[in-house]
Formats: sequence, C-alpha cells, structure tokens
Amino acid sequence: MLKRYLVAGLLVWIPLAITIWVLNLIVGTMDQTLLLLPPTWRPDALLPFHIPGLGLLMSLVIVLATGVLAANIIGERLLRWWHGLLNQIPIVRSIYSSVKQISDTLLATRGQSFRKVVMIEFPQRGQWTLGFVVGSPGIKISEITASNAITVYVPTAPNPTSGYVLVLRPEDVREVDISVDDALKFHISLGVVSPRVSTSVPRSAVANPLT
Repeated sequence: MLKRYLVAGLLVWIPLAITIWVLNLIVGTMDQTLLLLPPTWRPDALLPFHIPGLGLLMSLVIVLATGVLAANIIGERLLRWWHGLLNQIPIVRSIYSSVKQISDTLLATRGQSFRKVVMIEFPQRGQWTLGFVVGSPGIKISEITASNAITVYVPTAPNPTSGYVLVLRPEDVREVDISVDDALKFHISLGVVSPRVSTSVPRSAVANPLT
C-alpha cells in the first residue's frame, strides 16, 4: 500500500518538476540577453524587484528584429558578408556551416524534413520502428537511384538527438497516419506513450513519402 502511494506521488511530481526545471533553464538562459543592455537600462536597475522572464521578451524582440533586417536587401548583403566572414575561420567554419545547413533544412517552409512519419523494418527484418523522412540523399547507392531514394532518421530512445540515418527504397517504407510530435513522444517515453498508428496504407501506395 505504501509503495503504491509513493509511486502515485512520484507520477504527479516528476513530470511537474522536470517541466519547471526545463522552463527555468530556458528562462534563465534567455535572461542573459539583458546583459546586452547598459547597466542603467536593465530592469533590475529600474525596478525595485526582479521580474523573471524579461529576457525571453527581449530575445523575441531581437529575433524578430533580425528577421526584419534579414528580409530586406541591405540585410541580405550583411548576412552574406557575415557568412563569408565566418567561413574564413578554420574551426568556426566547419561548425557554423554544418549547423546552418541543418537549421536551413529543418526550418525551411517548403522543406520536408521531419514533417512525415514512416514505419520501417529496423534494425532487422520483422522488427518495426518509427522514423522521420528527412529528404533524399541525392546520390546513387547500389540499386537505389537518386530520383527515388529516401533518407529516414531513426532516433534512439530516450534521447532523440542521436540516432541512425538510413537510405531506403520507397517500397521499404510504410507511411503511418500519426503526427511528428506523437512519434517523438513514443521514442522519448521508451514506447510507453503509444501513438494512434494507422498502418492501413499499403506499400504500393507509398510511391514517394517526400511528396
């Protein structure tokens, strides 16, 4: 009986504690942007008490201002100059170019990365897992042609930031009618949180999950 009450209490407090910890980490990190202001302009100097989260508001303003600047001709020229400058620094060049390419792929409004969930046989035949279509390799690999090859990312559990990148034929991929968020929850929860998966789509119907 005592064990049951203890588990019930943990099920209430653990998600709440982790949520508060993550939010506190995000808000605390964003508050560091207030250091960009002169000391006399900072909220702590103007107000008699500390208000957490003002850095989040300032970060949003900075991001929006950067977006407005980057959307015009002058901003595009400045960005090209900035990218060229960073690409001249040996160590920074490799890190920045890799991260920029990934962010451009993920955040592109017309991109297909991480916008479709599929089910594949992995790590071997007869064993299935959920993956995310991230694009096409654009190269010829064995019998897979560049026109129809599919690149699928399979995250590891419970850390979805690491995983496996697989190049598959369209006939080896089965579309499932679930959202990306539900698929991520499935992996992060070690399969405990089961999404509503519909595997009724025949293999022949998955001509190209990129479309």
